[in-house]
Amino acid sequence: MQNVAEFKPKSESINWSTLIFVIVFHLVAVTAFFTFSWSNLAAGLLLWWVAGSLGIGIGYHRLLTHRGFKAPKWLEYTLSVLGTLALQSGPLSWVTTHRIHHAFTDTDKDPHSPRNGAYWSHIGWIFRGTAQLQSWATMQRYCPDFANDRFHQFLNKYYYVSTIIVAGGLFAIGGWSMVVWAIFLRTVVGWHFTWLVNSATHLWGSRRFETRDDSRNNALVAAVTWGEGWHNNHHAHPRSAKHGLAWYEFDINWIEIRILEKLGLVSNVYAYSDRQFRDEPQSEAIELTPLRDAA
Repeated sequence: MQNVAEFKPKSESINWSTLIFVIVFHLVAVTAFFTFSWSNLAAGLLLWWVAGSLGIGIGYHRLLTHRGFKAPKWLEYTLSVLGTLALQSGPLSWVTTHRIHHAFTDTDKDPHSPRNGAYWSHIGWIFRGTAQLQSWATMQRYCPDFANDRFHQFLNKYYYVSTIIVAGGLFAIGGWSMVVWAIFLRTVVGWHFTWLVNSATHLWGSRRFETRDDSRNNALVAAVTWGEGWHNNHHAHPRSAKHGLAWYEFDINWIEIRILEKLGLVSNVYAYSDRQFRDEPQSEAIELTPLRDAA
């Protein structure tokens, strides 16, 4: 088992199951371009938004990882299920990796820092990285707020089940071609868009805040990740559910959170504001500060 006190981002061995899984998905995704239809495209775009925005951006990231707002359990669980549709691992594994990233950004303990190479930060870390092999002790250490939640434990173990169920429904509606577009192609595209946050936004872009890491604001990445590309803003103020701080920094995930707040579905929404927090330090620790000493 991986020792939480000796966390290292790289492993000498290859995660063969992950490698084969990713290769197969890419190969099948290519066949989508031979079976185009508007209904297939619509299904793919809809699930891209559901999984990438509601699931990963709002659920896994801004709610579970950083607790930028509060949501009733039924909504938290719903967003978590939607997050599993991205096939980026279960909520406990995803949040653990991301909290380690924030605790040790761009250091030798960061699971996916570009300082180890652009390839490593984009995709190499999932093939040879230890973040894919987290122990239960590591998850408990980095996710004390929900590691013992049985629903999340179940999702973490069987996160792929939701995709199988959705794929069955898509097959019944539009046949195999719709499955290829809305599951395989959509998942592969979603992977690379998310991985761009790990790689591109630590290499290219502008910096509003002088953080201790290499985070950048990248408009192109923000455009394809529903607002997650305003990464320097996020690393400066990670708890903030609002990543786009200027009028031109379009943040769809933030708009959706505000809609949920207006509807009374979420509360205690934290949003960094230059005016309100003008004297606040430009870099703040993640809300689980003691975790910095864990790895």
